[in-house]
Amino acid sequence: MEPQSMTVEIPVGTLDVLEWRPNVPERGTVLALHGFPESPWEWEAVAGVLTQQGLRVVAPAQRGYSTGARPDDVGAYAIEHLSADVLAIIDHLGLESVHVLGHDWGASVAWWLAAHHPGRVASLTVVSVPHLSAFAEALESDQDQQARSAYFALFRQEEKAEDVLLEDGARRLRSMFDEHVSDELVDRHLELIGTRAGLTGALNWYRAMRRYDLPDVSVPTTYLWGEDDLAIARAGAEATASRVTGDYRFVPLSGMGHWLPEQAPEEVAAEVLARIG
Repeated sequence: MEPQSMTVEIPVGTLDVLEWRPNVPERGTVLALHGFPESPWEWEAVAGVLTQQGLRVVAPAQRGYSTGARPDDVGAYAIEHLSADVLAIIDHLGLESVHVLGHDWGASVAWWLAAHHPGRVASLTVVSVPHLSAFAEALESDQDQQARSAYFALFRQEEKAEDVLLEDGARRLRSMFDEHVSDELVDRHLELIGTRAGLTGALNWYRAMRRYDLPDVSVPTTYLWGEDDLAIARAGAEATASRVTGDYRFVPLSGMGHWLPEQAPEEVAAEVLARIG
């Protein structure tokens, strides 16, 4: 099913948003937030399952990824602004709350939103990235996580990171994906961030990053983590349980890596459906 397109105005410009609508009676909205170096299209397979069960899936190209919302100031990519963009989308939809689904950096924004605006999050399903405080502690104390996150140092270097990732037809950027992400899907992602301006907008998320001391999350939450995830170690994943006070389910997936929406869309969708009830 091909998605519809819409735009949402935010203070720094216009977000481009994909929307998959069900052909059966609608019973809720899932707001799906993509990660790096991806685009809303990472949710296509998951949306195919969810729409069959009556769920509308709304997936924005987030700040820095949408061509009409790429501010130059790195400070404009602080997570408070990224979260405010999501609130603007929920308001645009005319809804009080939505079911939030996030992967990678989208998971970070989802955690922040649920912690600071729990009334706007009917349920939370996060993929790959742990609760931000658990992740921060792992970065400080766990050697495994420190090694897996060593690439942060390059990504935070303005100009150099763009040079390295875009040279030779964006070879290094493409190599971040594994066989579970098709060349066609990678090409769709790079339509947004395969240019220098687009990649700078995406990398500014890393450059605005700081240590996040996040409150515990009270909304009903499911956290999926691939045990073979090259970016996320076990310490932060397992510590997330102590950071959720609402109903919580931890789903470690054996033999799975970082790109779970593409590698295991049925499992991701099933957990969203189980969380929504």
